[in-house]
Amino acid sequence: MIDERIEALRARMAEIGVDAYLVPTDDFHGSEYVGEYFKCRQFITGFTGSAGTAVITRDMAGLWTDGRYFIQAAEQIAGSQVQLFKMGEPGVPTIHEFLKQNLGEGACLGFDGRTVSDGEAGELSELMEEKHGSIRGDLDLVGDIWTDRPALPSEQVFELDEQWTGESRAVRIERVRAFMKERGADIFLLTSLDDIAWMLNIRGGDIHCCPVVLSYLAMSQNDVMLFTNEKAYPDEVKRALLADGVHLKTYDLIYAYASGIPSWYKVLLCKRKVNSLLTSLIPEGVTVLDEENPTTIFKAVKTPREVENERTAHIKDGVALTKFIYWLKKNVGKIPMTEISAGEKLYALRSEQEHFMGNSFDAIISYGPHAAINHYSATPETDIPIEAKGLLLADTGGHYLEGTTDVTRTIVMGPVSDEQKQCFTAVLRGTLNLAAAKFRYGATGLNLDYLARGPLWEMGKDFNHGTGHGVGYFLNVHEGPNSFHWKKTATRRADTVFEEGMITSDEPGYYVEGAYGIRHENLLVCVKDEESEFGQFMRFEHLTMAPFDLDAVVPEQMTGRERALLNAYHQDVYEKIAPHLEEEERLWLREATRAI
Repeated sequence: MIDERIEALRARMAEIGVDAYLVPTDDFHGSEYVGEYFKCRQFITGFTGSAGTAVITRDMAGLWTDGRYFIQAAEQIAGSQVQLFKMGEPGVPTIHEFLKQNLGEGACLGFDGRTVSDGEAGELSELMEEKHGSIRGDLDLVGDIWTDRPALPSEQVFELDEQWTGESRAVRIERVRAFMKERGADIFLLTSLDDIAWMLNIRGGDIHCCPVVLSYLAMSQNDVMLFTNEKAYPDEVKRALLADGVHLKTYDLIYAYASGIPSWYKVLLCKRKVNSLLTSLIPEGVTVLDEENPTTIFKAVKTPREVENERTAHIKDGVALTKFIYWLKKNVGKIPMTEISAGEKLYALRSEQEHFMGNSFDAIISYGPHAAINHYSATPETDIPIEAKGLLLADTGGHYLEGTTDVTRTIVMGPVSDEQKQCFTAVLRGTLNLAAAKFRYGATGLNLDYLARGPLWEMGKDFNHGTGHGVGYFLNVHEGPNSFHWKKTATRRADTVFEEGMITSDEPGYYVEGAYGIRHENLLVCVKDEESEFGQFMRFEHLTMAPFDLDAVVPEQMTGRERALLNAYHQDVYEKIAPHLEEEERLWLREATRAI
């Protein structure tokens, strides 16, 4: 099937004289996860992961993806002509290097400009100019051969009341306008869906597990135009938006709008996030102010109301997760359970919580060797029974009106080896040490990441993913710009200063391919600590409230400080979660959070 699709695409390429065709993961908005309509890369390669790019030439089909997906990608493209290029590995060319090495003089590179950012398109254009070639950014060739392509998503839109956000839509619009005025911008073009949802205090369901609304936004000092599907908006939402000066326009009209911008205007946008077709239509003479969207940092710094709501959300989530861990340990080996059925059980427990709005991402319930596959998601074909032995990794999260959660627990289902216990403990030490960081204001994820990796590095071990990412408020579970990582990469800089109110995940791990995987993840909120003659100091507080599994902890491997950190955290978990449990569950939690 995949090879047939690739050959059909090559036939279209030959018809119009394209030598290589680029197929990114992105939708028209640079979203991390995309709706079914936009899954062209999945359609043409069979790889279902959330990150990756395909390149199809006349005689080669390649898939580039990162370390989270090496194992998954290899399995899913097996048997097809698609070749896997492991990004960042020694000797593996980048996409640009591959194109430079393999395209001949005068070649033509094609792509759908709606799915390629302006910044990326500019680099590709320079590359092809060096080869005296050309680019075509107006081609949806996968769409040409995708005969049963799903329709564009259009789920119903609803407002998120100020009781949840702590800040009105009008205030957020004015904050952005003040930023525009500082920069001298006449128009602000915003295309990232979570930023639009944040600014307008609206939510929807146009991307699976992401409560966003398919839309573009253009605003001046006088009006706000939202290019979207008007049919998805109930009358009361339309009226509320209009009262704040937000006018609804047809989704595709953004391109005509861009082409009609007066040539003497200054337009604020982020070229890394706005698609290249849209920017290519902005008339010559218009001054483009290319910088990070102001909404990015505004959105990352949660309001005091949002932070307090998040604490409530995490108690609710912790109750569901604690009940789930108890259920697993009580029933494993006694009743049938699989990765999929366990995920369904956890979803049911979360659904019992007030204001639960759905999963924040597809649950990653991975047992045994599957846990070594980062971002593994069980399917009917891969689903396996959970047995009374080994480790189960559960990376899950929920959306609540009070906020978004993302938590990972590695759970002991039965006998485990000494090696597994040692690695389990090392990863836990890293999680605790990072969470306990105290640092001067100005520190970034690059400064602090070693606290999480140190225990593993001391053992000559590591993990091949970032240590943490920002999290949205009832929005995208992965949100920039704050993060933890030990080095800068093309997609993760980790050099954003931590501000009070930022929420970031703390999730070191360790994985042995074909054997097991371990990850411990809590969400942390950045708060102010003391101020001294050296300046303002900052620290983190745990939001996540759920026990770590003491059955795989080696206390002798931990320092006294680390044991104290774990004991204090577990005491907090017990005090917050126990009142919401049944008696038998409460007795179990008391033992599960005992001091070591």
